[in-house]
Amino acid sequence: MKTIYLAAGCFWGSQAFYDRMTGVVETTVGYANGNTKNPRYEDLKHGLATHAETVKITYDENLISLEKILDYYMVIVDPYSVNRQGGDIGVQYRTGIFYEDDEDEDYLREYLTKREKELNMGKFAIILEPLKNFYPAEEYHQKYLVKNPHGYCHVDLNLVKKEDRKA
Repeated sequence: MKTIYLAAGCFWGSQAFYDRMTGVVETTVGYANGNTKNPRYEDLKHGLATHAETVKITYDENLISLEKILDYYMVIVDPYSVNRQGGDIGVQYRTGIFYEDDEDEDYLREYLTKREKELNMGKFAIILEPLKNFYPAEEYHQKYLVKNPHGYCHVDLNLVKKEDRKA
């Protein structure tokens, strides 16, 4: 099993999106790479913590590649937007890819450089850095869109292709 951490704005939609995919074993929403220990959602909302809303994705690399996970990430984010995705605005909604395995860094950097060149619209606002910290969000945020099917999120869950969905 491998793990990657993706900040894509609203973590509710990102979690629901990746939970639909074959090869994704587990997801947890939380707060990553911020300035305090054990932040709460209210801390981010009021500017007391600088963490990014992030989904921790544990995946089976025999069933889904990191490249496919990243390709889908590029579908659900605006890679040029700074501290904003959809209607969510603030530093907690920045885009970022955080990794634990230093061996992933070169691959991730090459992937982003390649995509920037393909799109040819300038430098991405996506932060790429090692995971400094990750704190699971409060229980009411976990699987939020399952608990609240009409909850707001900018992520279109129908963008997971049929052939990539869990049975």
